[in-house]
Formats: sequence, C-alpha cells, structure tokens
Amino acid sequence: MTSKYYKDIKMKKRNLLRVPVTAGLKNIYAMDMHAAYQAACLGQFNVDAFGRLAAAISVVRTALVKHETQIENAVEILDVAIEVLHQVREKGDASDVWEIAEADRPAIADGIDVAEQCIGTLDVALLAETADQLLQEVNAE
Repeated sequence: MTSKYYKDIKMKKRNLLRVPVTAGLKNIYAMDMHAAYQAACLGQFNVDAFGRLAAAISVVRTALVKHETQIENAVEILDVAIEVLHQVREKGDASDVWEIAEADRPAIADGIDVAEQCIGTLDVALLAETADQLLQEVNAE
C-alpha cells in the first residue's frame, strides 16, 4: 500500500499543471525586455540589463521550440536576436562595454516583439522548466 502512495505522488509530479501564462507574467517578461532595451538605447546598458534581456528572449525561444510552435518565423526572429545578443556578450566580456549597436537594435526590437506576442501561447510550467534548464546549462559552462 505504501508503494502505491509513492507511485501516485511520483505520477503527480510528472504531470505538472499546465496553467496558461497570465497577463501579469507576460508583463514581467515584457518589462524585463523593454527596460533593458530602453537602457541600451539611452546608453545605460550594463551586464545586469543584458542578462535580463538575454534570459527572457532565450527562455521564450527555447520554450517555443519545446512547444513545437506553429507561429510563423517566431523561432527564426528570436534566433537573430539571440545571435546579436551573443555578439554583445562577447564584446562586453572582452571590453566591459555593454551596448547594442544602433544597427543591431531593430533585430533586438523585433525579437522583443515576437517574444511578447508568443509568450501567451505557452504555459507557466513550460516557462519554469525551460528557465531552470537554461540556468543549469549556463552554470555548467
């Protein structure tokens, strides 16, 4: 009887409740992305703002891939933004100058817009799992 109890708990943990992303959570992601982007445009970008922006876009992109999204060009647009952010990180790590070049800003703005549009198609558990996975990957580097 005890083993059935533990088996039931194990099953419940695997079947996470799929709660849609609420407007509040969407706003948190949007605020992180827009505030960081605005800081870059005002010349006040730093490693913390970079981290918030890169994390939000990366989590949404990876979750969309896991979710097998059918949203046209979403992953490709986010990939372009992530590539630009990768270049920003390389430059920032090497020079301690954190900035998004003016020519690269449209790609980041497009990525933010797409991430904001797509986040409503995801669920809270998927975002949390994806964020945990990406954090583990970053910490392993």
